[in-house]
Amino acid sequence: MSENSFVSTTDLRRTGVRWARRILNVVILLLLVVVALGPLLWLAKSAVTPAQDTLRKPMAIWPNGPDWSILGDAWNGLHLGHYMVNTLIIAAGSWAVQMLVATTAGYALSVLRPSYGRFLYGAVLATMFVPTVVLLVPLYLTVLKLPLIHTSLVNTYWGAFLPAGASAFNVALMKRFFDNLPREILEAARVDGAGPVRLFTSIVLPMSRPVLGVVSVFALLAAWKDFIWPLIVLPDPEKQPISVRLPSLAPVTPIDTFLAALLISTALPIVFFLFFQRFFLRSEGLEGAVKG
Repeated sequence: MSENSFVSTTDLRRTGVRWARRILNVVILLLLVVVALGPLLWLAKSAVTPAQDTLRKPMAIWPNGPDWSILGDAWNGLHLGHYMVNTLIIAAGSWAVQMLVATTAGYALSVLRPSYGRFLYGAVLATMFVPTVVLLVPLYLTVLKLPLIHTSLVNTYWGAFLPAGASAFNVALMKRFFDNLPREILEAARVDGAGPVRLFTSIVLPMSRPVLGVVSVFALLAAWKDFIWPLIVLPDPEKQPISVRLPSLAPVTPIDTFLAALLISTALPIVFFLFFQRFFLRSEGLEGAVKG
């Protein structure tokens, strides 16, 4: 019996079995491609297809040829550039806040190890079991009138991305990675006189680049596709990200222009993910986090 197969080595030597296995692999691969990439490929095709062709023959590939001007009409007519800038601002702020909280909290719990660290870590993990929708009302009331300073962050970018810092998953991921850093290097730095801040900035962070890349991808993609919270906290359409604004424009937008806008809005996160996919495919960022 082969180590990675249900088919014995003797059966694999038979021509019929080999061909049947290859055909089955191809069929499964094609099914996965259709399920995973089918909607995106259809969107890419429909984004440059006139509305009448899409409505009459939705599965046909450009019955009367592609119309590339639809992309320009969507970009200019729907002011996608403005909403893309809003999205980038919120995504960048969300990334910065999440990285700051996750790295410092993970460092404190893993390296500094205060006496109450286990209790605090347990409380952080407990928040992962609370549905996000349950927290919307108290979170909105907090943003509506911040404690102590009594300032409202509603209809501001700060209110849109500051709550993203409370990500228990990122804190747990960072802590698990920091737990597996070589302790002898950290102790040697302490002996050389490195304080907590110097140890964090000069030793821990440079050694944690893989997991920083993974958390960055999670943070940016989550902020890019978030819908409910920006919809609640940003009532002004001029400040809304593209994920919130596009559904509002759908009823008054031709279907071909709207599909082109959807394609444009998904292109940037897809390119971003493909650029950073090595962090997932090589498992560099999660190696230390799941070790042990």
